Amino acid sequence: MIVSTDWLAEYVDLSMPIEELTEKLTLTGLNLEGVETVGDDTAIDLEVTSNRPDCLGHLGVAREIAVIWGQELKAPQPLKGEPQASAPGAPITESTSVAIETDDLCPRYTARLIKGVKIGPSPEWLVNRLATLGVASVNNVVDITNYVMMENGQPLHAFDFTKLKGGKIVVRQAVKGEPFVAINHKEYELTGDEVVIADAERPVALGGVMGGADTEVSEATVEVLIEAADFAPLAVRKAARKHVLFSPSSYRFERGVDPEGIDWASRRCCELILELAGGELCDGVLDLKTAAWTEPADRRFDDDRDHIKLRYNQIPRVLGIEIAKEEVAKILADLGCVETHNCDHCIKVVPPTWRADLTRECDLIEEVARIHGYDKVPMESSLPIVASAKRREDFVTEQVRTLLVGAGFDEAYTLSAVDPDLAERFTPWSNAPGVSGALATGTAVLRRANVLRQSVTPSLLTCRRTNETLSNPIVELFEIAKVYLPREGALPAEKRVLALCSGGGFLELKGVVEELAGAVAPGAELEVTEAKGDLLDSARSAGVLLGGAPFCLLGELSEAGRGAFDLRGGASIAELDLDLLTSAAELVRQTKPLSTYPPVSRDLNVVVDESVAWSAIYSAAADAGGASDAATLVEAITFTDDSFRDAKQLGEGKKSVVFRVQLRSHEGTLTSEQADGVVEVIVGALKSQLGGELRS
Repeated sequence: MIVSTDWLAEYVDLSMPIEELTEKLTLTGLNLEGVETVGDDTAIDLEVTSNRPDCLGHLGVAREIAVIWGQELKAPQPLKGEPQASAPGAPITESTSVAIETDDLCPRYTARLIKGVKIGPSPEWLVNRLATLGVASVNNVVDITNYVMMENGQPLHAFDFTKLKGGKIVVRQAVKGEPFVAINHKEYELTGDEVVIADAERPVALGGVMGGADTEVSEATVEVLIEAADFAPLAVRKAARKHVLFSPSSYRFERGVDPEGIDWASRRCCELILELAGGELCDGVLDLKTAAWTEPADRRFDDDRDHIKLRYNQIPRVLGIEIAKEEVAKILADLGCVETHNCDHCIKVVPPTWRADLTRECDLIEEVARIHGYDKVPMESSLPIVASAKRREDFVTEQVRTLLVGAGFDEAYTLSAVDPDLAERFTPWSNAPGVSGALATGTAVLRRANVLRQSVTPSLLTCRRTNETLSNPIVELFEIAKVYLPREGALPAEKRVLALCSGGGFLELKGVVEELAGAVAPGAELEVTEAKGDLLDSARSAGVLLGGAPFCLLGELSEAGRGAFDLRGGASIAELDLDLLTSAAELVRQTKPLSTYPPVSRDLNVVVDESVAWSAIYSAAADAGGASDAATLVEAITFTDDSFRDAKQLGEGKKSVVFRVQLRSHEGTLTSEQADGVVEVIVGALKSQLGGELRS
């Protein structure tokens, strides 16, 4: 925001040196970008943060100066009564009308009409004021609308009233595909999401962004309609970004305008037009307010939610210094806050309408601190800071990251909002009957990315496809994030998950999952179940239970799954319930001495029914081997080969499974007889529990 010192001097005393002025403005939040001499004036370029739209006008900056130096703010007062014309005009309702058809996009719209204006060049003082700000002069009426916007931050627009078809204004939502020619004389095709100001036939302005060429004020204009309105910030921002049509008006509407400044700006604009361009002001104003509009004066004092309480004892807690209660009350009053309660314990205030950023106690503390002066906070001030402690999930997450990076994976960060089609391709956690449909956002984060994802896996597969197109040979990714699961009649349930995407096969990724679970929760039992879903190959996928609860779904992509993501090669995926893993984690590890004696291994080839899962064989062998003799134990059971099937050799519905059992004792080296004895117990357990037969 560039401000003119000559202009500011009309509202507040600027007897201080320019260096002192800019330094104190910087210390209170308006950072100095530069100072430049423009003719006889001085331009100060200030950085205005997005939460301070009140400083996007000279009056707002002058108000800050008045508060800092304890001065009086001398603002123009067109607010009192209608702007004076040389003779009273006819009622405005006889000449025009305004209708609002989109309540949420335009809460308020005001219009005043001046007839008999004389368009011409602006006076030298007005041209110079605008030149200091880098704004070119157009004509007296247009310059006045720019002047008032730069004065109080409220954008305005002047229409050539005789060019409005039907002599009326209709505020409505755009029709998809309809054309609009802006004052830059470029044509834009509207999407249907914009708010437009239209006459009886076509759009004549893009609400909050830019006026149209068809009704712009020219030398032939004799009647002007002055618009001052409030437009939804998000709608303005979307329209400006969509059409790459940014303007000083859109910049201000995106950040929000002062609701009490709308009519002030309209009156001020008309007052200056009558003074510099002549004409007759029609009697009255068309001021339409929709259901989305609430009068600030009615709302602020009747609604307890607008009363902010500042507890005096919170000032030293947050700032580390004491500030006198009297000074706190004065600072808040000077800033425009209205005091509604004050006692030894606290003060309650209602913030001014131009400070929508003041909503909570710490906002008021920040205001007190910056006006009191950050430079007055001594270096040795002590704050009651307490060191934070890591949560259980922090320890687990750190361990998961360390293990996966060591396994060759890279961590990915993707957006929680995805394309609706992407969100429905893989939903391992959304199984509630009768509940469907992911939560959609009002505004897409990226093109079509407007649905909260129910799984992280599709995002990682999209990353894999991108890397494939760039010919990256190794794409091993993992991501820790939340998914959002729909619930009937309630907000989505949030679940923390860990997703993996690998170029390896099912067994490799299964090994990573097992190692991860064993490292984080060594005492937890994993149980393999059947996996369902078209995305995975039914023969090389599995579900995993942890402590009997669904924990993980993993497997290789099927041909249809690869096609759904346009992948050139094979890929494996896994998605784990990180909350479940966190609850089962052993943060304090238990140790036991290692055996100093060598292991003994035996390979077993067992014939079982086709329906018997490897997890059942593993459990039966492990339980039997560990219970056979107190002096021996089964140290490891490893699947060593693919299953073998042959109806002639094994029989119908049978398969042969080869695995290795490794035994080790803590009391001495195992003999062959001891090892064979353990193997016999294991084979007996497999036969009795699973109907398995040792294959010779």
